[in-house]
Amino acid sequence: MRDVVGRVLSADPDGLRIERRDGDLAFVPAGTVLAMRVVPDRPVRTRPATAVSPEDLTRITSRGWPAVESAPLGDWELRASDGFTGRANSAAVHGDSGVEDPFGAVIDFYTTRGLRPLVQLVEDSPWHRRFVAAGWTGVVDQPPGAIVQVADLRSAPEPDPEAVVRDHATDAWLALYGRVRDPAAARAVMEGPATVGFVSIGDVAIGRVVVTGEWAGLAAVEVNPAHRRRGLARRIVETSLAWAVAHGADKAYLQTMRDNAPALALYEPYGFTTHHAYRYLTPG
Repeated sequence: MRDVVGRVLSADPDGLRIERRDGDLAFVPAGTVLAMRVVPDRPVRTRPATAVSPEDLTRITSRGWPAVESAPLGDWELRASDGFTGRANSAAVHGDSGVEDPFGAVIDFYTTRGLRPLVQLVEDSPWHRRFVAAGWTGVVDQPPGAIVQVADLRSAPEPDPEAVVRDHATDAWLALYGRVRDPAAARAVMEGPATVGFVSIGDVAIGRVVVTGEWAGLAAVEVNPAHRRRGLARRIVETSLAWAVAHGADKAYLQTMRDNAPALALYEPYGFTTHHAYRYLTPG
């Protein structure tokens, strides 16, 4: 016998679908359940957001931006989503691939789907160096990677009274998020998690927040250029953090470019600090 502790997402005659603290999902067949009980509210944790390893944080961020198709390659995750964003169309490299030729396995997975082979690697990690040595190079036609920042959510800011949080991306929301070429593919990725909110203030400012386990992920904070420098981005972020805490998160992450000074200045007051950087590589 063993315990499975987490938030019950669904329960039916077949069994229970449970989300663990790190956002990992477990299915417990009904016939194996011997006992259930409600766990009391958790005490304040002492483990800070910065204590998680880059590899584990990569897994956590993948759960918050899930690919339409996901296949394991040992510990790696091969992700494909009709080309919508690098995160959902690259191999997340962490741990052991479990195969003799991981380079060829990645190439085969993506070429059979009509996609460019792409890997997401923690910068300066052993696997980063191995891919570079094998001739893989940085991409030039999309962001080459990003930094991942984290923060502890010790208290929640007040949500903005004019902000609306929906469980789906409206057409107006997608129109303001400039990376959408195929709305169906974008919705399949961004609406995939069980606990996700699409924040908007009118049709001029948006953001996305997702909660998987104890972690919240912030993304897609955009403001119409004609309405910038009015504090709208800050109001989106504060509403997102308040929503995340209300849905059980006590840590948060986000991903942005290293040289995006306005974004770094926006998130700094909420305690976000750089955890690690990652790079995208493709066969040379």
